[in-house]
Amino acid sequence: MIGHIAALELRRLFLSPLAWCVLAVEQLILAYFFLIAVDNYIEWQPRLAAVAGAPGVSDIIVGPLFGDASMFMLFAVPIMTMRLLSEERRAQTLSLLFSAPVSMTEIVLGKFLGAAAFFLILVCMIALMPLSLLVGVNLDFGVFWSSLLGASLLVSSFVAVGLYMSTLTAQPAIAAVSTFGVLLLLWVIDWAGGDRAGDYSGVFAYLSTLRHYEPLLKGVFNSSDVLYYLLFIATFLILSIRRLDADRLRH
Repeated sequence: MIGHIAALELRRLFLSPLAWCVLAVEQLILAYFFLIAVDNYIEWQPRLAAVAGAPGVSDIIVGPLFGDASMFMLFAVPIMTMRLLSEERRAQTLSLLFSAPVSMTEIVLGKFLGAAAFFLILVCMIALMPLSLLVGVNLDFGVFWSSLLGASLLVSSFVAVGLYMSTLTAQPAIAAVSTFGVLLLLWVIDWAGGDRAGDYSGVFAYLSTLRHYEPLLKGVFNSSDVLYYLLFIATFLILSIRRLDADRLRH
């Protein structure tokens, strides 16, 4: 049943002109940044060749490309997830979901997997850009796979937040704005981890999604970063399930 709900949600997203617009804009913007990075590498290559331990093509192009992609996801995910459940609430069809022979867990996981699949397709499209460099250069696949894993975990965590915020309101616009606000807060919260933060600086740094993403972009794989994202996703999915359970009891 989870797979069926996920497939329906993914199909619904691709039937929306907004989804195709997001894909087109993403490819256009990131292709532009990718070409700029390639041009910079070609310009710097003669000087880099004379420097011992100089950054390679993966450090100059692959990591920054996925870094730019994360900023795009920060804006795109709230737009694409705002209707996951708020639309059901606004159209007053949420009671139909509650009466269906499926659990709240199946509904939430199905909705999450469908939306996450859409963005994972988008991440795979981004990954094709650096792979095109294999025609002329050797990539550091450690950096490539680490960046790809980081981007997949990051966007999945964004979708989990968007799904939860969508369960809280009947207005998709409010869900989008609140999702962006939460994601932005978690993105920059480590800025509060300075000297004035005192004993809480470590907490702020750990909560930051950016702090766990940056090492993966550099090819540094740490299981604690992966565990952070898995716990992050699980937390917001559980909150979504509990929210729907509370709504079902009221019905």
